[in-house]
Amino acid sequence: MKFNLNMTVGLLLGALLTWAGSLLLKPTDAPTQTASEAEPLYWVAPMDPDYQRDAPGKSPMGMELVPVYADGAASNKQTIRIDPVVVNNLGVRTAQVQTSRWQAEIRTVGYVTYDEDRLLHIHPRVAGWVETLYVKAEGDPVTEGQALYALYSPELVNAQEELVLALKRNNQGLVQAAKDRLRALQMSDGFIDRLQRSKLVTQTVTFHASRDGVVDNLAIRQGFYVQPGTTMMSIGTLDEVWVEAEVFERQAASVRAGLPVVMTTEFLPRARWQGSVDYVYPTLDETTRTLRLRLRFSNEDALLKPNMFAQVVIDTSGDEQVLTVPREAVIRTANQDRVVMALGDGHFKSVAVQLGRVGEHQAEIVSGLEMGDEIVTSAQFLLDSESSKSSDFKRMSHEGMNHD
Repeated sequence: MKFNLNMTVGLLLGALLTWAGSLLLKPTDAPTQTASEAEPLYWVAPMDPDYQRDAPGKSPMGMELVPVYADGAASNKQTIRIDPVVVNNLGVRTAQVQTSRWQAEIRTVGYVTYDEDRLLHIHPRVAGWVETLYVKAEGDPVTEGQALYALYSPELVNAQEELVLALKRNNQGLVQAAKDRLRALQMSDGFIDRLQRSKLVTQTVTFHASRDGVVDNLAIRQGFYVQPGTTMMSIGTLDEVWVEAEVFERQAASVRAGLPVVMTTEFLPRARWQGSVDYVYPTLDETTRTLRLRLRFSNEDALLKPNMFAQVVIDTSGDEQVLTVPREAVIRTANQDRVVMALGDGHFKSVAVQLGRVGEHQAEIVSGLEMGDEIVTSAQFLLDSESSKSSDFKRMSHEGMNHD
């Protein structure tokens, strides 16, 4: 009897302690969770979103599998939830969609050429022989008025004799006609005045440079026979040069005359030349599908030489305010452009966006986002792995998953 009484007291005391312990351990204000919210739907490989398993483990590359959770809200099944610890381990970074001035640069290469607006080509207007050549090689500097070559031409001799004969006859009409013919044959006014005073015909006529520059494309040597149409030489200037560059077809709409350009070269890596787009050619190259540009740079110190290669950066920034995101945040596919929105508390959602201009560091958003939206800028490809090419995240449900 005594034993039964002790057993009964012990059982009652144990039940009382168990009830008290349950009251102490039970959270009073924590929200209840369903099994689908507390447990991951499946585990996925960080580097291969197609590798999915029902339990934790390692991927074929030896990396720990990442748990993927379903959003518990029945009204929003197009989002996924990633454990905050996993989000931190993946190095997920976010940025806000903002409105800013469009800033973009086009980087390309080009080559230096003469300023063709000031490039002088020298041709004879009569047939004859080069008796003396005063410039010997391409690249020789010349100054205005410097002798270039002396030419013997029977036609020039006859033109001088006509002026002398008209002067002797004192026929002003013939004198004026003879002077006009000599000028048409590129005789200077000084030469004509000396001929008029001396009345002595010169067998060889010396031609002089009409501007400062350097000799280019020297195509004659002393003793050559030349005739109209022969390109004897060219004289170019180096105080200002052109740079011929090309941009891709997709960049053609961003370039226009007047845009500022910065140029660098390999032989002087620390030097910077400031210039501008001088002309945009009207046609594309049918083979390379590129658009040619002509850039203009001041070259007073003559450091830039024709045929040098250069790297150019064209500033295509605009003054208008546009909605932009970092370029690396955009997931581009053949049929759709997307970004991953960070909804907070480990929830993410993929949304389709329409892009405008895409620069080196930023992309313009035409539609799909609003200013202030939080978007993922790193690890977004993993977060987007559950996305189809034409919709948001696939609905996370056990019925819709195919597990190995």
